[in-house]
Amino acid sequence: MHFLKMLFAPLGAIIDYIQNHFKALLFVLLLFVLFFPMPDDGFESVNLQRIELNGPIIDTTEVVRSLEEARGNPQIEGVLLVADSPGGAVAPSVEVAYAVKRLRETKPVVVYAKGMLASGSYYASIWADEIIANPGAMVGSIGVIMQGANLQGLMEKVGIGTQVVKAGKYKQAGTPDRTWTPYERAEIEKVIKDTYAMFVHDVADARGLDPDKSSVYADAHIFTARQAKAVGLIDSVGVEYDARQRLEARSGVSDPVWSEESDMERFFRALGVEGTSMMQLYFPHMVLK
Repeated sequence: MHFLKMLFAPLGAIIDYIQNHFKALLFVLLLFVLFFPMPDDGFESVNLQRIELNGPIIDTTEVVRSLEEARGNPQIEGVLLVADSPGGAVAPSVEVAYAVKRLRETKPVVVYAKGMLASGSYYASIWADEIIANPGAMVGSIGVIMQGANLQGLMEKVGIGTQVVKAGKYKQAGTPDRTWTPYERAEIEKVIKDTYAMFVHDVADARGLDPDKSSVYADAHIFTARQAKAVGLIDSVGVEYDARQRLEARSGVSDPVWSEESDMERFFRALGVEGTSMMQLYFPHMVLK
């Protein structure tokens, strides 16, 4: 036993040190990542930008910022937006869509659907020059939904009630403490239907589709990549290699050099996606779906 203690003593000391100085080590690591100069040997100016849109769409600030920076960077000749998202909130999805539309005015944009290009993420992609989907991707789900839990029965069992002071007939529409009244439901349906009409109009406009035949490509239909191509929602079926080739051809660069996210950027972005997506479990919300 004494021999084993001596054998593992160095390892135990290291673990104790890490536990006692974890915050300091983390701080030093962040300083290193942010400020340590990277070597310039062999550096080439990037001319193609790869941007990711992943997970539930709640906050698209960073994606929009990346698209705007690419638009304003004269060295960037084209952008590949790689999407794998089931959709999400309406307004953030529209923010990305219009950022793509602005970007397309100055340089080519290709969207690659590597997993899901559904609902809000499809909306975000519609104004790209070209949409390419992985053969196994799911595409479409052009629709809008608002849902929330009815906790009235549970609250009655627990003995919890709500007290409300309100001004405005529809101010409690969508609250989870009781069943929605018919007039509240009608008010929510009014908003949902108008948002859906906007969604369909923009898809038809961007993709050159007939809005009077939206039941073919909209109505929350879910398509495989091949089916999506058949109804006009995407341009071709392929893998990311093909999407990169198409952007390189559209941009006309003779020596393509791609800008990629760092591992640290991916980590913090994924962390943010996990945190914000939890909001959808507890609150009534209107989403593109």
